[in-house]
Amino acid sequence: MIIESDGFVEVCSINELKEKQGKRFLLNDVEVAVFKVEGNIYAVSNICPHQHTALIFEGIIEEGCVICPVHGWTFHLQTGRKQSGSKGLETYPVIVKDGKLFVRVFKKELNW
Repeated sequence: MIIESDGFVEVCSINELKEKQGKRFLLNDVEVAVFKVEGNIYAVSNICPHQHTALIFEGIIEEGCVICPVHGWTFHLQTGRKQSGSKGLETYPVIVKDGKLFVRVFKKELNW
């Protein structure tokens, strides 16, 4: 695992991503779904908030959104928000450098 400055982690080569097909990664114990849509790269939480299934990466891409394959909830890839505008999926910053994709996630820590 290669770590860039500012906490970005190398996840894959851009060539490994297929148009409108998700790819799943585990980064710092965080499930991440990555999508390439019309040349743009998006990284969102792979866990649907509806029933906490880790299948967002298998979702269908339509009009800049990913549709959860389990119950059809729809999330905007850029913001992570549901169609209603309410909070949905976490989104993560991405960097493309030298043909490689880097994603920054923040490890979830419990404060008891």
